Amino acid sequence: MSFKANPGLLLGSALLGLASIATPAAADPSRAYGHSATQVTYDYARVLSATPIVRQVEVQTPVRECYQETVERRTHRNPVAANPGRAIAGGVIGGVIGNQFGSGRGNDAATIVGALLGASIGANGGREGGGYTVERYPVERCDVRYESRYEERIEGYDVRYVYNGQTLSTRTDYDPGERIKVRVTVAPSR
Repeated sequence: MSFKANPGLLLGSALLGLASIATPAAADPSRAYGHSATQVTYDYARVLSATPIVRQVEVQTPVRECYQETVERRTHRNPVAANPGRAIAGGVIGGVIGNQFGSGRGNDAATIVGALLGASIGANGGREGGGYTVERYPVERCDVRYESRYEERIEGYDVRYVYNGQTLSTRTDYDPGERIKVRVTVAPSR
């Protein structure tokens, strides 16, 4: 038995095989040789100037201020229970003084009125510590207030630099010094 090859089938198979090999090279010619289309490298450029970007910022600081204040506390008390001797002495003195006025029945009335008035004055002690006591003591009071001040803050730097004879600029968060690292992209021209 002999095998006869179909020439059309052989040609179609050969073309299909070549197309599968050539497809990656046709999509990106640089990949056919094992290279990427774009290469990135790093270099350094000379800095011409680095100008700080300054902003005014308001800063508030809490300040606590304390001071002493004298406070009075009054305590009421029963004057008769506190010093019954004053009320008795006042009544006797008031009765003696009242007895000196008037005559007859008026004398008796003046004595009674004098005794009551004297007892009342003696019991209260003329309000000089008789009806209440006063205590004075210091108390510390504190308030918080805020002081505002303005500070300059550097937000970044406007940097001018030279690379391959070209003057370029960028903005950075830091002062780069005398040189700045740059990214160089190399790609084939089309």
